[in-house]
Amino acid sequence: MIQPRLGMVAATVAIVGTLVVTDTAAALPATRVFAQAPNGGNASTGAHAGVRATAAAPLPPAVVSKRIIGYSVRGRPIRAYELGERGARKTVVALGSMHGNEQDGTVLISQLINGKPITGVHLWVLPRDNPDGYLRNVRHNARGVDLNRNFPTKWKRATGYYNSGARPSSEPETRVLKRFLDRVNPGHVVTFHSPLRGIDVYGAKDRPFARRLSTHLRLPTKSFDCSGGCHGTLTQWFNRNHPGACVTVEFGSDPRPRYLNVRAPRGFLRAIGGSR
Repeated sequence: MIQPRLGMVAATVAIVGTLVVTDTAAALPATRVFAQAPNGGNASTGAHAGVRATAAAPLPPAVVSKRIIGYSVRGRPIRAYELGERGARKTVVALGSMHGNEQDGTVLISQLINGKPITGVHLWVLPRDNPDGYLRNVRHNARGVDLNRNFPTKWKRATGYYNSGARPSSEPETRVLKRFLDRVNPGHVVTFHSPLRGIDVYGAKDRPFARRLSTHLRLPTKSFDCSGGCHGTLTQWFNRNHPGACVTVEFGSDPRPRYLNVRAPRGFLRAIGGSR
């Protein structure tokens, strides 16, 4: 992640941070979706109180509902925003920043949240699925684990930069994502990363969808094989355990602000069959 862009990212995401939790009825079952904050609700951010929907401020027009689906190692909330149409034929989940120093996806998602209502697709977005890493601008979570090596499919013990954790699904953020995706069971998951610039087709489960993302996001298809084989990634886990398909999108090292804020959100909606 290029450091000079962080101010732009923070300014954009600040808008997202002003949204409040609503308890609007949604297709996702409520039971066990909302999670208790560590220590009985005394999260370090004080965000557990936000799960209560009383005196909720109005949501942006694009947002159908917002909910806390779990908490990070440090007790920070992991929030999911429901956009689009619940009756749509297709359900898609987009993840903004599994690696906390790769924040371009959060910029794109903030534009989806704060724009006009979306039609043609049922869309869930998670701006910051690694909130501890995001706030510190580091790849790993607060325990130094690479969350994209912590999923149980093909998990292998690794240390250092690709620290995979003490065991599969050892990290609370990993378990939150698994539980959420199991309940939503989307047709497609798109997880945003950087800076390799491409749409990953390594072991692709749905190449036509990957090609649509390539076309509309103006990124080439590439095979990101993790230098000889991937282990414990979200994509591997979802593709093995769900009928839908997960695709990794890698932005470049320094995409232009207009691309991230205008062209990429518009292109992403087109790729998943949505419009606004």
